[in-house]
Amino acid sequence: MDAASQRRIALDVFSKVYITKHIAQHEGVRLGHVSNGEFSEADVGRLCIWEEYMRKMTKALMGMSSALLLSTAIPGMAKADELTLCWAAWDPANALVELSKDFTAQTGTAMKFEFVPWPNFADRILNELNSGGKLCDLLIGDSQWIGGSAENGYYVKLNDFFDKEGIKMGDFAEAAVNAYSTWPKGTPNYWALPAMGDANGWFYRKDWFAKPELQAEFKQKYGRDLGPPQTWDELKQVAEFFTGREIDGQKVYGAAIFTERASEGITMGATSALYPYGFKYQQTAGKYDMDGAVNSPDAVAGLEAYKALYKCCQPPGYTDSYMGEGLDAFKSGQVAMAMNWFAFFPGLYKDEKVGGERIGFFVNPKQKVAASTLGGQGISVVANTDNMDGALAYIKWFAQPEVQKKWWALGGYAVHNAVLNDPSFKASQPFAADFLVAMNQVQDFWQEPSYAILLQAMQKRLHDYVVADQGTAQEALDALVNDWKEIFEDEGKL
Repeated sequence: MDAASQRRIALDVFSKVYITKHIAQHEGVRLGHVSNGEFSEADVGRLCIWEEYMRKMTKALMGMSSALLLSTAIPGMAKADELTLCWAAWDPANALVELSKDFTAQTGTAMKFEFVPWPNFADRILNELNSGGKLCDLLIGDSQWIGGSAENGYYVKLNDFFDKEGIKMGDFAEAAVNAYSTWPKGTPNYWALPAMGDANGWFYRKDWFAKPELQAEFKQKYGRDLGPPQTWDELKQVAEFFTGREIDGQKVYGAAIFTERASEGITMGATSALYPYGFKYQQTAGKYDMDGAVNSPDAVAGLEAYKALYKCCQPPGYTDSYMGEGLDAFKSGQVAMAMNWFAFFPGLYKDEKVGGERIGFFVNPKQKVAASTLGGQGISVVANTDNMDGALAYIKWFAQPEVQKKWWALGGYAVHNAVLNDPSFKASQPFAADFLVAMNQVQDFWQEPSYAILLQAMQKRLHDYVVADQGTAQEALDALVNDWKEIFEDEGKL
């Protein structure tokens, strides 16, 4: 079977290729997974069987419209005895357990939780959706799943429910709604309620930056105070300044950035440079006109800047690293700065060794424009649930402003305007003001049903250039455009 046929089969099997946001490392291949971008003949055979099953299942699911599901569910909002909510296993999930005790107290509905470690989350949950399983009544799924989940009938369309219950998407941050709730992206077609805002940000050793001798040396060299960098040019200067120094008896390095190859790490990291330099996925939204956007001179400069930061200032052996490795490098005193998701900032601030007055936070530096890489998720009702009324009741409860305020207080990243626009919000946490800035400038990866293969291509091209030192930035981005054109041509979009 030729490569194009293999690719078409993979596209039909929604999201069985490579893992999505926040996944620390790639796990073993199962049915439908692609290792190193290639299918064996056995894999292709299994995928053909799976494709036929998926086609039949999706047709059956799509035959039951969301409107019909909701028309039978909304009247009276009958109480469910028990609901299961699926998400990843991390600190915000623990906060949600605490928050959901209020829902149980108010409704009598017991809440169960299926929290899967990030390295296994996409594999486990997407297998569950693909197989028509009934584990999850509610799912806080990654933003990049929304296109495939909507088109394959895995999520309930919530427009009629929102209208009936007076839930207004205008009450949530616009960027979060577009990223977490809509498909097609940016249209008023809602498949989730924004649940967990997130973006890639930065933290730094505030105590190191405050050392008088370093302050004096930095100012003499650069003519400005040593502080959180405002641009990517300044970021590299600060990283170079710290790299190779001995602080507290240990050799330190400038910055820990994302370089991981197997899932999404280097894409999430490099876009934190690409976006501020002016990288775009398309010149015109919905036209897939990628030439001159993905591989523009600005995009090339952004990728070169990311590679320069990688080459100058990473800890030794930092060639395949993502969230966990970055956190470890910072907590062990190896680096002066690190990029990572805002979701980890509450825990870092509480850390006994590097938290409190020893840590500071800053939003992703700008260059030509201000931009941050989006993380986060929305909460959806799984179309296959037997507890439709109860699941919808949870969505209605979770959308309330007072619940959203408590969600933030417990450590969840609420994106309801009642939280974000509160005059006390910026001072509520040492990273709150930066989170607000970041969520107003986020950009996201493709949310197409074929996002997994689009991501696979970007991972390869970026890692080959940045880490493996193959070719030029221009060549890497030109090749990426060609990869993506082939994918969209196979889908009939070009």
